[in-house]
Amino acid sequence: MPSNRRHFLQQLGALGAPPSLAALGSATLLGAPRTARAADWPTRPIRLVVPYPAGGSSDIIARLISRHLGEALGQPIVIDNRPGANGNIGAAMVAQAGADHHTLMQCDVGALAISPSVYTKLSFDPGKDLRGVAMLAYSPHLLVVHPSVPAGNLKEVVELSRRTPLNFAVTAIGSAPHLAGVAVAQATGAKWQYVPYKGGSQAVTDTVAGTAQVLMNGMLATLPQVQAGKLKLLAVSKKTRMPLIAQVPTIAEQGVPGFESGTWQGVMAPAAMPDALVARLSAELIRIIRLPEVRAQLTAQGAEVVTMTPPETNRFFASERTRWAAVVKEGGVRLD
Repeated sequence: MPSNRRHFLQQLGALGAPPSLAALGSATLLGAPRTARAADWPTRPIRLVVPYPAGGSSDIIARLISRHLGEALGQPIVIDNRPGANGNIGAAMVAQAGADHHTLMQCDVGALAISPSVYTKLSFDPGKDLRGVAMLAYSPHLLVVHPSVPAGNLKEVVELSRRTPLNFAVTAIGSAPHLAGVAVAQATGAKWQYVPYKGGSQAVTDTVAGTAQVLMNGMLATLPQVQAGKLKLLAVSKKTRMPLIAQVPTIAEQGVPGFESGTWQGVMAPAAMPDALVARLSAELIRIIRLPEVRAQLTAQGAEVVTMTPPETNRFFASERTRWAAVVKEGGVRLD
């Protein structure tokens, strides 16, 4: 493997691997101490912004937890899908909510950490304007193709891409699935055309329709289409095989040693949200995601319940921003 490709993969590292909290311990926590009476809050419905279209991983989890969270807080949870710019439109809304303590965001935390490195101009600073509430779940990416594609594994689709133009659907330019696809292409010599969408659900829909032939996307939103026979599964982007699909080899097993990528689902809040409210929210969210019926639904679709407290989420977010900056620089991905 050429040295530049090897270095890129080393920088990419274990995109979806659970971080070592000890290793993250030196990171600076986001936000300063704040005080408020959690017992007096909320006083009106909570808006939960999902910065992607309906049907994607973030949206699935938001709808899975919303009823339970509403019951716990005594106010309804209103899900507000605000897709665009790789999640930055919705994220900006939450970041700019300021002292409005009734606006939250359910998002792919890893994808949000990429934005400062990929976008030359952002209307907000994710590290200063947002704070972590809780990490909830993780699911690896699946590498899939339309059933008409004559390839049954990674090697075959790579060889096919060198002979035939293939459209590679990505949730957005600069997203984690996009950079994972770039890493695979650099490691294997695959040649495909990246086609950007506003979110995972739209990328899945177009691949099912055959408009795009190749897709890498979160398992939570993609596996149902595989199970329905509408997409063909070639590989999973985890270091070890997933028990739910144990017969499917990993990308690492198919010639890209150490490769791993995935989506981290968590809840973020405006930086000004008081500590007491964040602590109450975090406790409820972690309790809800660990409920047997909620965990069972996620596990059945290939997601793992992986929880982090607000300090842990902030440290993870900070470490992801640092790591992705190196990946983006190596991959040469920049957007205006």
